[in-house]
Amino acid sequence: MPNPNKEILRLAIPNIASNISIPLLSAVDTYLMGQIPDPKYLGAIALGSAIFNFVFWSLGFLRMGTTGMTAQAFGQDDQKKIMALLVQGLVVAVLLAVALLLFQKPFLSFSLWALGGSEGVHELAGTYFNIRIWAIPAALIMLVMNGWFFGMQNTVIPLIVTILVNLCNIFFNLLFVRQMGMNADGVAMGTLIAQYIGLVATVILFFYRYRHLIPKWEDIKERFDKSNFNQFFTVNRDIFIRTICLVFVFTFFSSISARSGDVVLSANQILLLFLTMISYAIDGFAHAAESLVGKYTGSKQTDSKWRSVRYSFYWGGGFALLFLLFFVVFGRWMIGVFAENEAVQAVANDYLPWLCLMPIVASAAYIWDGIYIGATAVKPMRNSMVVATFGIFLPLYYMLAPLYGNHALWLAFVLFMLARSIFLGLLARKALE
Repeated sequence: MPNPNKEILRLAIPNIASNISIPLLSAVDTYLMGQIPDPKYLGAIALGSAIFNFVFWSLGFLRMGTTGMTAQAFGQDDQKKIMALLVQGLVVAVLLAVALLLFQKPFLSFSLWALGGSEGVHELAGTYFNIRIWAIPAALIMLVMNGWFFGMQNTVIPLIVTILVNLCNIFFNLLFVRQMGMNADGVAMGTLIAQYIGLVATVILFFYRYRHLIPKWEDIKERFDKSNFNQFFTVNRDIFIRTICLVFVFTFFSSISARSGDVVLSANQILLLFLTMISYAIDGFAHAAESLVGKYTGSKQTDSKWRSVRYSFYWGGGFALLFLLFFVVFGRWMIGVFAENEAVQAVANDYLPWLCLMPIVASAAYIWDGIYIGATAVKPMRNSMVVATFGIFLPLYYMLAPLYGNHALWLAFVLFMLARSIFLGLLARKALE
C-alpha cells in the first residue's frame, strides 16, 4: 500500500513550488507599479489583473475538468481515452481563445464599466489589456495541458514550465519598466512574451515525455463518442458555473474597492496579492488531492481515496497555520515593501487582521475543491458555491456596508470562504461515495 505522505508530497511539493512562482510574478508587478508615487499605476494593474483573473478563473474548467477526468482514465489505464481528453480540451481552448480575440473591444469596455475606477486608471488599464490579450491563446492551451499533466500524476513538467514562464516574465518586466521607462504597457508586454515561451516549452516537454502515447487519429476518434462528450461538457459546465461565482465575488470585491478610491483600491490589491500567495501554496495540496482522488476513483480503491483525503487536510491545514503566523508577525513589514505611498500603507494596515483570518477559514475550501474535482463530483461543489455567493456574501455586504464600509467587504469575504468550507465538508460523505 503506498505511503500517503509520500504520495501527497511527491505531487504537492512541485505544485507548491510552481504555484508560489505565480504570485511572485504578481508581486513583482505590484512592486514595480507601487514604487511610482501616483497610485493610479498600481490601480491600473489591479483592474487589468482583475479582468484577466476573470478570464482565467472563469475558464479554469479547462484545467480542472481535464485533471479529474484524465486522472480517472489514468486509474483505469485507458490510454485512448487519456489522449481523447487532451484533444477535446485543446479544441475547446482554441475556440474560446479565438472568441475572446474577436470580441476583445466590447469585453474591455464592459469590464472597465463594471469595475469602475478613475479615468486615469481606466486609460492605463486599457493599454495593459490591449497588449496582454494576445497572450490568451498560449495561456488557455497551457491550462489544458497542465490539467492533463496533473491527471497523469506528473507535476514536474508544469513546475518547469511555470517557473520558466515567471522567470521570463519577471526579467522582461524589469527590462521594460526599469530599463526602458515603460509602465503598465511594459508589464503587459513582459507577460505576452513569457506566455509564448512557456507554450513552446510545454509542447517540447510533452513530445519528449509522452510521444509514445500519441496514437493514430483513428484510435482517438474511437473515444470521441457521445457519452464521452456528454461527460466532458457536463463536468466542465458545473465547474464553469462554480468558477463564475468565485470570479464574481473577486470581481465584485475589486469593483467595490475601485469605487472607494485609488488608495483603498491599491490597499486591497496588496492584501489580495498576499491572499493569492496563500491560496496558491495551499492549492499545491488541492492539486495533489485532485490527482490522487481521481486516480483512486478510477481504479475503485475506496480506502486509498479516503486516506488521500485525510492526509491532504493534514498537510494543507499545517500550511494554513504557518501562513497565519507569518502574516501576524510580518504583515505590516510586507505591506511597507509593496507600497511606497504612506496613505496606502495606513489603509492596508487597518484591514490586515482580515487577511490574517483567511488561511484558517479558506484552506478547507481549497482542499475540498481539489477532492471534489478529482472525483468529478462537481454538482454539489457548484451548488455550495452558488449558496455561499448569493446567500452569504452579497446579502451580508449590502446589510453591513452602510455602517462599516470596507470592513463590511472583508467580513463578507471571510464568511463566504468559511461557508464554502462548511458546506463542502457537510456534503462530502454522500457526494464522494
